[in-house]
Amino acid sequence: MHEENKAAGCGKICSGTQNEAALLALMEKTGYSMVQENGQRKFGGPPPGWEGPPPPRGCEVFVGKIPRDMYEDELVPVFEKAGKIYEFRLMMEFSGENRGYAFVMYTTKEEAQLAIKILNNYEIRPGKFIGVCVSLDNCRLFIGAIPKEKKKEEILNEMRKVTEGVVDVIVYPNATDKTKNRGFAFVEYESHRAAAMARRRLIPGTFQLWGHTIQVDWADPEKEVDEETMQRVKVLYVRNLMISTTEDTIKAEFNKFKPGAVERVKKLRDYAFVHFFHRDDAIAAMSVMNGKCIDGASIEVTLAKPVNKESTWKQHFNGQINPGSENLLGFPNKEDGHQKPLGKPASLSLRLNGQHSPGPPEVERCTYPFFPGIKLTPISMYSLKPCHFSSAAMHLDYFCNKNNWAPPEYYLYSTTSQDGKILLVYKVLIPSIAVGSQSCFMPDKLCTTVEGAKELAAQFTLLHL
Repeated sequence: MHEENKAAGCGKICSGTQNEAALLALMEKTGYSMVQENGQRKFGGPPPGWEGPPPPRGCEVFVGKIPRDMYEDELVPVFEKAGKIYEFRLMMEFSGENRGYAFVMYTTKEEAQLAIKILNNYEIRPGKFIGVCVSLDNCRLFIGAIPKEKKKEEILNEMRKVTEGVVDVIVYPNATDKTKNRGFAFVEYESHRAAAMARRRLIPGTFQLWGHTIQVDWADPEKEVDEETMQRVKVLYVRNLMISTTEDTIKAEFNKFKPGAVERVKKLRDYAFVHFFHRDDAIAAMSVMNGKCIDGASIEVTLAKPVNKESTWKQHFNGQINPGSENLLGFPNKEDGHQKPLGKPASLSLRLNGQHSPGPPEVERCTYPFFPGIKLTPISMYSLKPCHFSSAAMHLDYFCNKNNWAPPEYYLYSTTSQDGKILLVYKVLIPSIAVGSQSCFMPDKLCTTVEGAKELAAQFTLLHL
């Protein structure tokens, strides 16, 4: 037994020596330096002969599902197929194995996009497929519980007093009273590090602005859509509309510069999507209409970001909501977890574009012992995050509350099947949706139980809002 352990130990040492030799050979061949610090090993950053600032945002990709015994000597040549590497960061365990994921920064965005295209689901070893997707350095914080009467300039000045590196503040007018904000803001920082330092200072939960204890969290980074896809978009996203403004009014206003250019309008609450027959007309209308007033409200107009409709429901349950994308839900999401994942391989399935990965994780339903003396704190359901809800009905209720809408109303209907069974279906009414938009939703399937019918109706409503 002693001899077996001795042989196993020798094998590890020999393997480590071979790996060290391979890494030294890679450094000598490429001229890149390599440094290990804070649980990661940096190859390059910058590469030999680099002059000027680091590459801009959008040049880095996240790599997951890396075999634990694979290192830079095997990985770097693979990723060099897509272009010149500025920096390769492999996350490392104390034992010397890698953590299963890495970040690769290229010198251009085009190289990063090519890496995603050719290396996502690449068979790096027989039967071992890696996942590659865009990595975002989040520079934006969500700040909640802000007094609603505060203006953008006041919030900007206050955030600059208490944190460093503030670039801008994004504040949205209240849906019903345009003189007030919605009680939250997004603060943009000059770098991910500046945002992280600000979050660290503000996060304890005791920090106050204007006498109010504020809420602080990472903001969801905006969904990145490749330029080739955006070049085909002919839908405009219009925000800051009045609740009372109808789809017909919006269509008429956007048709003024060219009659008949608008195909249709879909309005939800205080924002809308304007569909054009031709892209050129959409681009021209965006230029003309951005900043214009409709029913007394100054509107903001941008190109809508397309999404995969099939994944909308999964994205909603994973907290990946982008209010600038049609068919997604329009309330601000301040879910945590949009920093670069450090030692969280379990979240990998959410980052690999749905390929070679399981579906969204089930909400944890484990029970825990309740010991005498455990302190319980009363809370509101609406103070929780979407990940705490497992039912569509609860998600719909949460969604309506976040939009300051009245709760959804459910109306039960029944019929009898050919074999005599009672079949049920719910119709859902969202009373707060503006006139002219669809406010009633009913699925095209019947259920045998009340609970099943309600869940199906809520899920159908969420998918069609």
